[in-house]
Amino acid sequence: MREFRHDIAGDRVTVHVPETAEDLDRFREWLDRARERGPIAVDTETTGLDIYRPGYRLRTVQLGDAHDAWVLLYERGGEHAQHAREALQCCGHVLIHNANFDWLVLDEHAGTPLESLAPRTVDTRILATLIDPRQQSEGGIGTGLKPLSARWVDPTAPDTQAGLQSVFRAHGLTKETGWAGIPLMDPTFLLYAGLDVILTARLEPVLRREHSRLGIRPELVQYEHEIARICAVMQRRGLLVDQEYAEPLARRLAEEAERYRAMAARYGVTKVGSSAQVAEALAGMGETLTERTKSGALQTDKAVLLPLADLDRDWQRIGAREPNPLANAVLRAKRAKKWGEDYAQGFMSKLDAHGRIHPAIAPLAARTGRMSVTDGLHQLPSSDHVVRRAILAEPGHVKVSTDFVAVELRVLAALAHVRRMREAIAAGEDLHAFTARMVWGPDFTPRHRKVSKGISFGKVYGGGLDVIVRQTGAPEAEVRSALAAYDRVYPEIKRAASRWQRQAVANGMVYVSPVGRRLPLDRDRTYAVTNYACQSTARDVLGQALLNMEAAGLLEYMRLPIHDEILMSVPAEDAADVARETERCMTFPLFGVPIAAEAEVGGRSWGSLYGADY
Repeated sequence: MREFRHDIAGDRVTVHVPETAEDLDRFREWLDRARERGPIAVDTETTGLDIYRPGYRLRTVQLGDAHDAWVLLYERGGEHAQHAREALQCCGHVLIHNANFDWLVLDEHAGTPLESLAPRTVDTRILATLIDPRQQSEGGIGTGLKPLSARWVDPTAPDTQAGLQSVFRAHGLTKETGWAGIPLMDPTFLLYAGLDVILTARLEPVLRREHSRLGIRPELVQYEHEIARICAVMQRRGLLVDQEYAEPLARRLAEEAERYRAMAARYGVTKVGSSAQVAEALAGMGETLTERTKSGALQTDKAVLLPLADLDRDWQRIGAREPNPLANAVLRAKRAKKWGEDYAQGFMSKLDAHGRIHPAIAPLAARTGRMSVTDGLHQLPSSDHVVRRAILAEPGHVKVSTDFVAVELRVLAALAHVRRMREAIAAGEDLHAFTARMVWGPDFTPRHRKVSKGISFGKVYGGGLDVIVRQTGAPEAEVRSALAAYDRVYPEIKRAASRWQRQAVANGMVYVSPVGRRLPLDRDRTYAVTNYACQSTARDVLGQALLNMEAAGLLEYMRLPIHDEILMSVPAEDAADVARETERCMTFPLFGVPIAAEAEVGGRSWGSLYGADY
């Protein structure tokens, strides 16, 4: 038996590493006693993050409480792996930090089904996020185990993490290769592994007390665990990739990127990623750049270049100006490179043995609780079919996408009690056209509707005058006048924003959403409260839809939540019925405002829903 002693918050704790059959018997004796005292903390050490890649290994399984940790050498197989599997099956309640990852690791590599483990799990990361969702870079505690433990358990908790990185370097390994390459019996590695479950076990009761102090609802905790489980099921199933399409797509996009780089070079830009070169060349073409980075350099990111190329966020022509050819070339060169390398090549490099990718779905990614999906799939323009064409439904299936209808504005109308907006929704009106008619009168034009749409989303997302001008291409004076008229048409929005800001200030700069979610505000950005309120509630609308769909028996068809859309793979003969049932699950009232959804049945590929022919 290897044993390591360590001090945590003034207590001496022990990490045990069984090596013999007798050692494993001692572990079982400890487990029998520990299970009677309370939940068991569980963790894993693996060779990396790509759970479904060929060659992936589960190295250790750790179980522990506040004083003892047992590191089971799963990689050795035999009795070590058997004891780990049996222990996981017999634990009544477990604590895991970032459970989605360990659920899937243990499901795929340790014969412990997600469906068995998830209902018995409390995720300390969920508990912590509901207290403060901010990362350290945003002024929060962070949601990783080490920074949380440093805040709530012992300030020296991150020390072993730094020590492990030093060991990686001593073995000639990097942070990425270290987990697979470090010797299994390295003492620092084993101590690090064991301490994580002890820290998790100590963190949980502290977070529970903080929940009680802050009045965080137990129902919200349960809700987030259910959403996490549903997202893990979707991640486990993964997405089928059309390899015959993706490989040539990567080559074609590489050629496209090179063609647009050559165009940019004609204007003196030899590196399209160089902001200084792009800014200098644009200035030489008579363009005026005003936005700067924190270091004072002129910004030439996508938000700046799209209006110069006369393109909106979905890469559609605005019609406000003659497109700047350099801005257009830089944008398209960078996009083609990203799509070719991150998507087409990225998909091929991440395939499992069955030709699938498994994007990680983070149920609580943003401060507002909004979900995110890795591999960039939540960042695709809404008009794109090129990348989406590479993602296929199952054989004999078709893709079905169900999207909420103007959910942000419906949420805003519900939360702020916007009378005219509610009336327009109830009457089935196009909200943007209704707003344009209220602002400009019955003879409004399509351009007026676009400006109205920009103002509405500016209210929801926190975009001010400059952002709306840039995105719509309308003159500043016109947008300023329309903003004033908008506030007269919908005075409740401004009043609600002021009320929410006052409530947040009185609550220590924290806005509390209708479901009890705590959303910290930055003191210099209190105006963002409207965005936080709407985005958070829209996310919870999506969460409720996921629960409704599972209750209706649709989980087996669900593949991804993307913003306000749920993507599915459905047998072709059942597609129409499933689409109607999905719409039903995603339609319900929110404070008297109907939340509505529309389903679309496509072909075999995701791209078919966006114009692709397959």
